[in-house]
Amino acid sequence: MPLSRQPTPQRKEFVERFEEQLLWFMRHLDRPAALALLADLSDSLARERGAILNMEKSRTEMLARVTQSSSYAELHDIEQALTALEIARFLSCGSVTGLHRGCTEYRDLLAARTLAMVGEELEARGDGAPPRPFALISMGSDGREEQTLVTDQDYLIVYADGGGEAADEYFRSFSELLVERLAEVGFAKCTGDIMPSNPTWRGSRQQWKQRLMAIVRYEYEEYAKNLMDLIVLSDARFVAGDRAIAADLIELIHDFEQSYFQVLWGMARAATEMKVGLGMLGGLWTDRSGEHKGKLNLKLLGWAPLVMNVRILAVNMGATATNTLKRIALLQEDKRLSPANAAELQEAYHVLTRHRILLQICKLRGECADSYYLDPETLSDAEEEELRQAMVSVRDLQKVIRTNFSTM
Repeated sequence: MPLSRQPTPQRKEFVERFEEQLLWFMRHLDRPAALALLADLSDSLARERGAILNMEKSRTEMLARVTQSSSYAELHDIEQALTALEIARFLSCGSVTGLHRGCTEYRDLLAARTLAMVGEELEARGDGAPPRPFALISMGSDGREEQTLVTDQDYLIVYADGGGEAADEYFRSFSELLVERLAEVGFAKCTGDIMPSNPTWRGSRQQWKQRLMAIVRYEYEEYAKNLMDLIVLSDARFVAGDRAIAADLIELIHDFEQSYFQVLWGMARAATEMKVGLGMLGGLWTDRSGEHKGKLNLKLLGWAPLVMNVRILAVNMGATATNTLKRIALLQEDKRLSPANAAELQEAYHVLTRHRILLQICKLRGECADSYYLDPETLSDAEEEELRQAMVSVRDLQKVIRTNFSTM
């Protein structure tokens, strides 16, 4: 994918600030020193740009191979190579959104190619072509376009009505094979079983409508589990297949969430009850005993509550965007968040996610046991305070939601 040349407002503002600072500095230099400074800057920028372009070239070549491949083993090798490339790029520039975009793009391509190959495999063994139009939809981090270096399968399948039991049986076989092939390619199976091989996560459009209706009308016994399923569905995003079929189900999900206030209230209560990693005196909370003594569960106590609480506000306002940073921007645009609060939450997201990615790199390299627990002792004073402020922003957001939904 070519690099964008369109000047975003943020980029234009940064360049203008940089030019102002550079001109101020040059006023204090004589001509030879000014020329030397500009030469150093030019060389440095040229090296950085060259490195980025080389990475983009390698990445483009590998993405092209995905669409041509007919081997699951080859797709796995490409997945590994692209992940390594994203690690190198992140360590070079530290861009959270850059890594999100890169990982989401190549995993979408890999999933789409795997989907097509599974269809070909079933047809070759005599099961025929898909009897109805269908779509693969992602949820979780993938649905929010927030893929990172460690991923699992958070997918559902929806297909058009009218196929009867024959269609149900075909898509059962299709889904079970798809999950196995995705695992071969490098998409770990979801530990929560949010995969189309689980009948909860596949069905015709009408079956999905009945399922959603049962959840919002409390017809299922396991209320907490089904509420969590609906929360997961809030991040649904089209990946491959028939885009219209996917769009129809995603619109149906949004309609149900908007039409039943008790569902939103339940989601809000779940979000505000999530523990945030701050102690009673405002410092970072860490485990007091056990194998993680002195460490902070960054995902459970920081990142997840932020994503969850932003999601609630976005769903409540009817926003269709699933990405957390886009949701924050829309909430500010709709005046549900002040510019200052929005900026704090955006910074909190970058801080928490950056540490999560660094932990993932640590685990992938075999340097630590898991990618969830962060030892504050490894941080500088400035980094620790930055992380603490991120937690404060999440806690303050929870207070806003408690007030708005009266969940106290």
